[in-house]
Amino acid sequence: MVSKVGRPIPGRVGRSALSGDGSGGRPGARHGVVVALVAALTVALVLIGGVASAPFADTVHLGETAIAIPGVARTPPMGWNSWNAYGCSVDEHTVEQAADAMVASGMREAGYRYVVVDDCWFALQRAASGALQPDPTRFPHGIAALAAYVHARGLKFGIYESPNSRTCAQISGTYPGSTGSSGHEPLDARTFASWGVDYLKYDWCSPDSNIDRQVSAFTRMRDALRATGRPIVYSINPNSRVPGAPPGGIYDWSGIGTLWRTTNDLLPGWALHQGPAGDQGVSEILSSTVASAKRAGAGHWADPDMLEVGVPGVLGTSYPGLTEAEQRTQFGMWALLAAPLIAGNALPYMNETTWRLLTDPAIIAVDQDPLAAPVTVVPGTDEKVWRRTLSDGSVAVALWNNDDSTATISIPLARLDLPAAEGFTARNLWSGAHATVRTAVGAQVAAHDTVLLRISPTPVT
Repeated sequence: MVSKVGRPIPGRVGRSALSGDGSGGRPGARHGVVVALVAALTVALVLIGGVASAPFADTVHLGETAIAIPGVARTPPMGWNSWNAYGCSVDEHTVEQAADAMVASGMREAGYRYVVVDDCWFALQRAASGALQPDPTRFPHGIAALAAYVHARGLKFGIYESPNSRTCAQISGTYPGSTGSSGHEPLDARTFASWGVDYLKYDWCSPDSNIDRQVSAFTRMRDALRATGRPIVYSINPNSRVPGAPPGGIYDWSGIGTLWRTTNDLLPGWALHQGPAGDQGVSEILSSTVASAKRAGAGHWADPDMLEVGVPGVLGTSYPGLTEAEQRTQFGMWALLAAPLIAGNALPYMNETTWRLLTDPAIIAVDQDPLAAPVTVVPGTDEKVWRRTLSDGSVAVALWNNDDSTATISIPLARLDLPAAEGFTARNLWSGAHATVRTAVGAQVAAHDTVLLRISPTPVT
């Protein structure tokens, strides 16, 4: 369990998530890289060096209006995933701690529900029956018992797999074995359902990114999940560092996945400058994700990757971590995009700044707004002004400063497509300050920061 100011509550927390690896509290990195920067570079070479076996061929019809899995995710899912903080060192005690912390910190009451175990949870071999089985040392009580532990706390349980023969960590050589779901989809879906799984993260992890093969693979597991009759959120990632734009950002995957990743991996940095096929920072994700976010709606959500809020970077690398302003931008802009809010920090050890940001009710209300209207960038603002209509008729407006110095950002109200009214009230969602406005809104915005406003017609008195 955890106190709201980041001090572990005695009696529950065991080994520190911040000890023993010299990584500043981040014992995991993308694709199963645990500690060493050298390993991270090796993985990048392995995956960036892959070439798709065939060019993209959009011969399948995507963008269907059907929902992938009925009855789930009417609003963007909120939860926690083990990867950013723990990587391949995840174990059942860590996951139990995260579930306890989600309750004790008030995150559950704020709307967070899913506790998701990412890559590296499985034994190196399937059982004689062909079924997946957990690593017996790190998950000695089994996945069903872990799911029951999570469910007993009013939360939902998630797990990870890949549609190919190997997962991301196995492809990189970070984790041994070959236990992907390829050829085992019906059996794996039944196994997950029998364990009480509520959320499946299904990660492509292959340099072979022909769109027809991807659609076929993701559809097979979707159909297998449907056949179980259990309402399981189906989170897919079709991106695999191929040259050019990620397939998750090109095509509309609604009807195939409950949520689909629109970008390559986000790491804790502002701008990583690795190009569209490499890891990305927050500003790069935002500059590329507006078009795909327009395809989102109730039951199908565009996913720009997990939150890096409260996730330390690694000094001396290209992943330096996010400043408070940059974390505010990620959380606020993800909410404006109606993106899934999947925390990645070590929950039992978060400080008060991280806790206040992740549980901010005004920002979460924007993310969870039931109208699910698309976000748009106001033309002619150099991507500095974004807006989205909310269900009560108000409009959420972001003043985003992607520059490296403080900037004044303003916009006439006439350009925000507001409802007709004699006046408006603009509320700063970070500070709660509000003012009556009639002609324009604006603010001085620090470098890499975002001012998030909610503009409503002023009631007639």
